[in-house]
Amino acid sequence: MCHYLRGWWVSLRPKETEVRMDTEHEVDLLIEEIRRLGSTGEDGKIRVKFGVLFADDKCANLFEALVGTLRAAKRKKKISFAGELLLQGVHDDVDIVLEID
Repeated sequence: MCHYLRGWWVSLRPKETEVRMDTEHEVDLLIEEIRRLGSTGEDGKIRVKFGVLFADDKCANLFEALVGTLRAAKRKKKISFAGELLLQGVHDDVDIVLEID
């Protein structure tokens, strides 16, 4: 998207690298929150229920799009969860498992 400003066309879209860096930062914050709210399972991996993560006040303030951040982390294989999309209420009991140390 461009905007005309004083004789110049100016891009209003952030640079691709800036967007990627913001996603990395969001994923790192998500991992910290999973460690804070989660507990270690029998397999030694940290896990937290989606409902716990979604209902947490700190997470609500940190993440504009929690589900999008979860999907980005899953694509990077840093976390795992059943299914492709998590919805509040319907998927509150789904485990989000931290796949990295």
